[in-house]
Amino acid sequence: MRDGAESLVVRAMVVSDLDRVLTIAMKLDQVPQWPRAIYEAVFDPANAGRRIALVAEEAESGELAGFAVAGLVPPEAELESIGVSAAYQRRGIGGRLVKEMATILWLRGITKVHLEVRDSNRAAKGFYGSLGFRESGRRRGYYVDPIEDAVGMHLGLRVS
Repeated sequence: MRDGAESLVVRAMVVSDLDRVLTIAMKLDQVPQWPRAIYEAVFDPANAGRRIALVAEEAESGELAGFAVAGLVPPEAELESIGVSAAYQRRGIGGRLVKEMATILWLRGITKVHLEVRDSNRAAKGFYGSLGFRESGRRRGYYVDPIEDAVGMHLGLRVS
């Protein structure tokens, strides 16, 4: 394992990644605890073009470091889930996943990406802010266990 994101390959998620993606998600409190069927829906031909799922994989070992899933409703998209394995956090991998996702979304005609994050999740809000996301609203009492507001954030996509 190297120190940064440079030794990783970001690629489209495939069905054989699902066990490893679920393992990462299960170990992260802030990641939605989706059932396997939601991830499997990404690969359903009936959903073609409605979702994009990426993984970051260690080039040499093949170890999965993280993943991201976005749902598309052109011309907008929602970053639905992103997770980076604890062993790989704070190495730029989350940022790399978001940037790669944004490029793919832009190439598909998406002009704005939305997401929601718990109000108390300062680290995530700071992370998204560092990538250019801006607060766009709140959903009062959206989250449960504990009850908490969701902070909506958005990022406009454009050629840079």
